[in-house]
Amino acid sequence: HGSSNQTGSIFVRSRARIQAFGLTGMWLDPHIIEVHGQGHCCLTMFKGRAEGPQSAQHDLKIQSVLRTLRCLEWPLQPSAVFATLDQAFPNGLDPRASTRILSGLAKQDDLQIALHALSWHTANQYDLNYFHYGAVIDACAKASMWMKALGLTNEMAQNKVECSTITLNAAISACGKASNWEDALQLYSSMAQRGVIASTITFSSAITACEKSGEWEKALVLFSHMVLREYHGIHSHAAIS
Repeated sequence: HGSSNQTGSIFVRSRARIQAFGLTGMWLDPHIIEVHGQGHCCLTMFKGRAEGPQSAQHDLKIQSVLRTLRCLEWPLQPSAVFATLDQAFPNGLDPRASTRILSGLAKQDDLQIALHALSWHTANQYDLNYFHYGAVIDACAKASMWMKALGLTNEMAQNKVECSTITLNAAISACGKASNWEDALQLYSSMAQRGVIASTITFSSAITACEKSGEWEKALVLFSHMVLREYHGIHSHAAIS
């Protein structure tokens, strides 16, 4: 588990406990460590995460906050979510913790709590990215809440938050499930302006939205765009009229 008589970089493919250069007690997921002869190691870069007592306590705190949020009385009030997060994180929290909270709520179908938690982040002027928005937008899509998903993509644009293909795909899918082909196509057409490349899932979701609404001509135009992308490498996000 990380011992070597040679100097260089090696992969540790299994969970290993490293006891060298102050790393005693740290648990390392698959990562890269640098070897300095005679088995002495120091961490130079890791692909996974380094876990020590502080990290473990942080994880427990995140789980505790999630449980507290899920136990709030209904009907749920935004002020209750805000107060819970204010009390738990008086000194703020890092982007990774924000992602874990939002994705944790979204994955457990606690969508309303996730929406209020996202609002808490924006109200406190946290630097959010597409991972944060994406977790909530994906949950909106799964719950067929297309208006919420669409509103969040618009909020990302207003706040100049970089978007991703996965995030927009989720929003397009939400619109498609509601047979809302107009907004689905609007999102597709906005991809070029946002600097996002459409994927096969993008086309599939947009085509489905058109099919459900009986807009076969627009579905065929989308299919032609997909063919151009797949076989000729031409990326087209032209508006479909």
